[in-house]
Amino acid sequence: MSDAQQNQATLLLGRLNSGDDDAARELLPLLYDELRSLAARQFRGQPANHTLQPTVLVHEAFLRLVGRPEKDWNDRKHFFAVAATAMRQILVNHARAKNTDKRGGGERRVLLDEGIVGDADGHNLDVLDLDAAMEKLATIDARKHRVVELRFFAGLTVPEVAEVLDLSITSIESEWRAARAWLSVQLSK
Repeated sequence: MSDAQQNQATLLLGRLNSGDDDAARELLPLLYDELRSLAARQFRGQPANHTLQPTVLVHEAFLRLVGRPEKDWNDRKHFFAVAATAMRQILVNHARAKNTDKRGGGERRVLLDEGIVGDADGHNLDVLDLDAAMEKLATIDARKHRVVELRFFAGLTVPEVAEVLDLSITSIESEWRAARAWLSVQLSK
């Protein structure tokens, strides 16, 4: 996305924050490709026959975000961080619904690559296990939880996370290492 498009997205988010619902119609086409990439990242490791598709995930997350009463995004990066969290919650809710299905619905799997568990081979892990570990991390250390959300789920770089959280790059690197180590232990149980 070009600098001009990023600036346009930030302006549209500002209009949306101010209550201009027409800004959403202009915003979706501008951010669609990035949202689609974010959804594809969320689906990494999911079975090919997953009943929820990335396109549906993009649209449902976008509608949730623009439909919420407290629209207070600082900029495009902040919006994508919130979008990643919304997408993760949609997938978790979908997995929960499938697991309660009378026919056994099956588990929804997510591939955890070296970004979380620190080994290049990766691990297959149920999305509900990941959600439980993330919720536990949130109660223990909210900042580490947020760093994982922004790095792993939103796909932000360390400098971008530092900017969103208004912390130093060194602090984010330290938080990211510690969170990955903690999650690795939790997810190997």
